[in-house]
Amino acid sequence: MRLFWLLNLASGFLILATLLPLWRREVWWVRGWDFPRLQLAWLAGVLLLLQIALLDITSTLGLGLIFATAACLGYQLWWIFPYTPLARREVLSSDTCDERNSLAMLTANVLTTNRQAARFLALVDEMSPDIVVTLESDAWWQDQLDALEPRYPHTLKCPLDNLYGMHVYSRLPLHDAQVDYLVEKDVPSMHAMVELRSKQYVRVHFLHPAPPSPTENEASSERDAELIMVAKSLDGYRKPVVVTGDLNDVAWSETTRLFRKISGLLDPRVGRGMYNTYHAGLPLVRWPLDHLFHSEHFTVRSLQRLAPFGSDHFALYGKLVLDSRYVGEQDGLESDKDDEAWAEEKLAQENVDPSDVPVPRV
Repeated sequence: MRLFWLLNLASGFLILATLLPLWRREVWWVRGWDFPRLQLAWLAGVLLLLQIALLDITSTLGLGLIFATAACLGYQLWWIFPYTPLARREVLSSDTCDERNSLAMLTANVLTTNRQAARFLALVDEMSPDIVVTLESDAWWQDQLDALEPRYPHTLKCPLDNLYGMHVYSRLPLHDAQVDYLVEKDVPSMHAMVELRSKQYVRVHFLHPAPPSPTENEASSERDAELIMVAKSLDGYRKPVVVTGDLNDVAWSETTRLFRKISGLLDPRVGRGMYNTYHAGLPLVRWPLDHLFHSEHFTVRSLQRLAPFGSDHFALYGKLVLDSRYVGEQDGLESDKDDEAWAEEKLAQENVDPSDVPVPRV
């Protein structure tokens, strides 16, 4: 009898955790359930096996619990399946080693209190990216990162001690580079035009919006508005674009999907893997929070989650190749009228306008 009620209790928890994100309340205790869909799928799978083995499948209650658990499992798998190698790749793999048109980026939330900068700099040496992007980097981290300047002379620096400092070090020229505060006065973003070795230009946006959490923002509206601002600013833009950073949102969430729909950008994770970048110290609780989105002008040469370096995040490395042959052949998510209306609602909640997003020029 005790086992029966434990299975009932587990089923109830699973059903609640599955249904909560359907409620579009932008509060942390609702939106937070977007994150552990992989963990909930594992729970549903184990629970389903136990129910089949232990419950009376000839009873209405037993069959009902099994059906409910199976439905929860199927629903969670629907969200995470695109981020497995079983799904069709959204972005083609590059068949060329054209270094003149390549753009390699290393994005890392370094964790302000982390003092293992030498390990991070060793990762940079090993991967040798064209651009290094750091989040949560304060003045101490800037002192350490400045060792990169002989090889990465083009920089943007915004050291802050509030967990939202940001730095960019680039060996490629940055044009019209600027720091801006799109939604919150203490949460910066960076924007620039990168000049590739081929003299082609790529518009780049580096973001780290604040997450919904009981210790930071009670709601997700600030994060969502920043993402949608940038997405809407790309409306009608038909040239190469890259957006990267710690977006404090999982790849499969409704908000991230909305960002992709409105911006038209592609996710190289789709069909390749989850590349979970957080939490580096908790193997059973990991989610893809650090992202690299790009326009259809690129194919993917490499996408990697790098070795730990003392932060609670892993660094994400991506090497993209500008290849006009595949423009029009790589399809992402498409928006409809409901998506457009929801995006406008998110902007109105924070009273922000996409025209405030810097559009770098050359």
